[in-house]
Amino acid sequence: MVNRIGRYWRVLATGLSFLAFGIGGLLLRIVVFPLLQLVVWERAARVMAARAILRLTFRSFVGLMRGLGVLRYEFIGLEKLERGGLLILANHPSLIDTVFLMAFVKRADCIVKSHLWNNPFTRGPVRAAGYISNDSGEQLVEACIASLRAGNNLIIFPEGTRTPAGGAISLKRGAANIAVRGARAVTPVVIDCQPPTLGKGDKWWRVPERFVQFRLEVKDDIEIGAFLGADVSEVMAVRHLTDHLQRFFTGEYQGHA
Repeated sequence: MVNRIGRYWRVLATGLSFLAFGIGGLLLRIVVFPLLQLVVWERAARVMAARAILRLTFRSFVGLMRGLGVLRYEFIGLEKLERGGLLILANHPSLIDTVFLMAFVKRADCIVKSHLWNNPFTRGPVRAAGYISNDSGEQLVEACIASLRAGNNLIIFPEGTRTPAGGAISLKRGAANIAVRGARAVTPVVIDCQPPTLGKGDKWWRVPERFVQFRLEVKDDIEIGAFLGADVSEVMAVRHLTDHLQRFFTGEYQGHA
């Protein structure tokens, strides 16, 4: 009976959390960011302010879910993310992985799916923060490299979507392409969620029997020098780096399973 009541509470608390997230996004769009545009005229300064506001908002959302007993978390190696110009790659087991990283990474930039630019709850924040749309075509990689050179920390989930329920990680080559063409080391973050929740295809109200424990660990940088060379084309370097990252994240995922 106690376990059942606890689960019912987590369903309610999860619903309240997502409701708060939606209302918060709407308020940011119709109140906070319009005021910010009136007060801060210079675009670069306005973007930085918007990102700082979003970071505090995401941190508050994580705190709300923790306070309501929906989840617990630990962040290992967070000090490694205090640097600037990082290309941060992470696996993607849960819907709220993005929220965790955006909440704790300073000067965070990210690639946003095009449909979020038209979502009434998210289009205001993502546009105000100047995030990179994934429908920018051939300019996408150059926009990512420019963001890194500007000192931003670019967060990418190289799977392109959440990991399937079976746990089979399959990386696309876009992240490696940015690393090779931008000559950037990769800062990997391994995310583990036990028991699994809010995965691909999961309904938000199907909460686990107990509260969820998130574990986010920042690993040592992966230098790309070994994948580059005078006789190695960019295409081959991207392919080899993608294969290496595939083995890395698959091994780490299985190690935490």
